[in-house]
Amino acid sequence: MQLVRRYADKPAEQWQPLFYRVLTNRVRDVQRRSTVRNRFLSWLQQNDDDSREEPMAALADPASRRPEEEVALDRAMDALDAAIMTLAPRQAEALLLRMVEGLSVAATAAAMGCSQGSVKTHYSRAVHALREQLGEHWP
Repeated sequence: MQLVRRYADKPAEQWQPLFYRVLTNRVRDVQRRSTVRNRFLSWLQQNDDDSREEPMAALADPASRRPEEEVALDRAMDALDAAIMTLAPRQAEALLLRMVEGLSVAATAAAMGCSQGSVKTHYSRAVHALREQLGEHWP
């Protein structure tokens, strides 16, 4: 709603990059709040002896992956998360907008507020850095 209120006067072709900019900022806000909330809740749950997990919820899903596949996937995701956290903020932003969100170079440039050449440079550097850091986990 804020996007519509604030940017209704902008041309329609600018709405997608603006939307992703607003969305990125909102996601960051939620992540910051949830980090603090989760720390607090995990402390409370450790001290609550009355909380019991439903036994049926603890059963494994027969259609799920094998345990070793789950462990390998978890390790790969942890490695990816850690590697992305080491990237420069602009590199991580370019990587996530291009790779995860599927934005074009032009839309990414508009969302990031920079030139298309800068997006290409940030994205390329991010991919090379991830390849170096992740080795076996990176395609």
